Amino acid sequence: MPKYWMITNRKVANSHLSGDRIAALSFFTADGGPIDDLSTWTPRTAKQFRTELTAAADDFQLFPDTAHEKQKHVTVFVHGYNNDWRDAARRYRQIADDLYGPGGLGICVLFTWPSNGQTAHYLADREDARASGPALAHAFNTLYEHALLMQGKAADGTAVCKAKVSVIAHSMGNWVLQNALYYTWERHNKPLLVSLINQCVMVAADVDNDLFTGGEEITAGRSEGIANLCYRITALYSGKDTVLGVSAGLKHFGKRRLGRSGLADRAAVPDNVWDFDCSSLFPPKERDFHSGYFKSKAIQKVLANVLRGADRHLITG
Repeated sequence: MPKYWMITNRKVANSHLSGDRIAALSFFTADGGPIDDLSTWTPRTAKQFRTELTAAADDFQLFPDTAHEKQKHVTVFVHGYNNDWRDAARRYRQIADDLYGPGGLGICVLFTWPSNGQTAHYLADREDARASGPALAHAFNTLYEHALLMQGKAADGTAVCKAKVSVIAHSMGNWVLQNALYYTWERHNKPLLVSLINQCVMVAADVDNDLFTGGEEITAGRSEGIANLCYRITALYSGKDTVLGVSAGLKHFGKRRLGRSGLADRAAVPDNVWDFDCSSLFPPKERDFHSGYFKSKAIQKVLANVLRGADRHLITG
């Protein structure tokens, strides 16, 4: 089974992944080595990637419903802006090794979109993030179709599902995710049929903090996909995040950032949405409060417990 998995809508150029966006998706797997070097990765067709990923998930141990927190995950990690693909690959490897290694949570898949890797290109990255929504939606559509297939087989007793689907999105990767799940919701799940994503973790989310204030009402808003396709949504935030302060200033419109201020009105959001202030969990010498979530052992523990499906009151305790 491959150790690392990658899906991208970046253009392959000169043996690396560029900052240019293309319509088609590319698929890769790797067993090790410096994964910020594209020569380490083996190109796969969409069919090969899906077959290998399905087989890997089918090797997971089967647990009874009463032990659902032990069930393994297939998690999609969506990186933020100001990341070239090498930055994204290194961040992904850290997460995959720390949380999804032997005895960990299962399998982590990197979705890398064409962020330009420069702070000055914030607005261009935002457009690339929005335009990358359909590409990520294509991957989610495939997962959704497989989930429906497995649900049908489970109902007639011919198969069981051994894996949960989850998402970790960082920074502007949440804008990619928001757009992707909107397209998936419009295509497959309206009206609501089945939750695709068990746990969605929005880390330092560079999206408006009133994203979910429509509550339980079904509307035509772009938050509908993410709110209805996810069993539970957890927003990790910190007021120490100065990067998102800059983001709000660059926009010159809209609400405060979810990843800096938390939910705008906790009483007005759907019951499956909650937020968690991580400000006290960074190491004393940490100064990178935007990406430092992934380096903090305390926040890694929160991430693991959220993904396992622990009750939110136990997590906060």
